[in-house]
Amino acid sequence: MRIWYQVRDLGVARLFYTDVLGFTETFFDEEGHWAALDRGTTEIALTEGQPAPGEESGVAAIDVDDVKAERERLDGLGVEVGTAVELHGAIRVLDIFDPDGNRIQLTQEVG
Repeated sequence: MRIWYQVRDLGVARLFYTDVLGFTETFFDEEGHWAALDRGTTEIALTEGQPAPGEESGVAAIDVDDVKAERERLDGLGVEVGTAVELHGAIRVLDIFDPDGNRIQLTQEVG
């Protein structure tokens, strides 16, 4: 399942997802103003439009080796990050936000 995010500036968003979050761009349609990106099993698409971060149409989840280390790294890059939360000793979750305020979750299995 591919999660779609609307972004104000497709170029800025593409750089954020590839350079900061490590996604690989698998498709780009310049005329249609959208791109598809993958990271492991996480598939997203970006399209130009008015972001609606308050609306929960879907949230991409990215598996990482160390949520706490990723939080520090992303915070150092100026990315808006939340608080890492551990759920029942099984998983750590961290909300981060792209430049348009779209929510993404970083997840780490623990235990």
